[in-house]
Amino acid sequence: MTETNGYQHLERRPGSNYKQLFVKGRRIRAEVLYRQTVGSEPMTPEEVAEDYELALEVVQEAIDYCLHHPEVLQEDFDRESAKVREFERVHPPVLPAAEQLDP
Repeated sequence: MTETNGYQHLERRPGSNYKQLFVKGRRIRAEVLYRQTVGSEPMTPEEVAEDYELALEVVQEAIDYCLHHPEVLQEDFDRESAKVREFERVHPPVLPAAEQLDP
């Protein structure tokens, strides 16, 4: 375990806008691994570790982090959602001419 965040395999990503931790030495957010283990077609931690070529302990640590820090994940989600909404406000989608006309 490290003294800075309590996790051996996870770290802050310098320069990242994300507050959540990343897998050390990789550009993989902890949440990315965790999300693979939940939902309608969840994978086992072992399957996730194999798919991402990581040690099982790394995936287990990412899951633990996400379960114990939902407020950090929510903050990241809210910030990204606000960016998307602002982008869509400034750059509305352009519809093809056929879709703009009512038949």
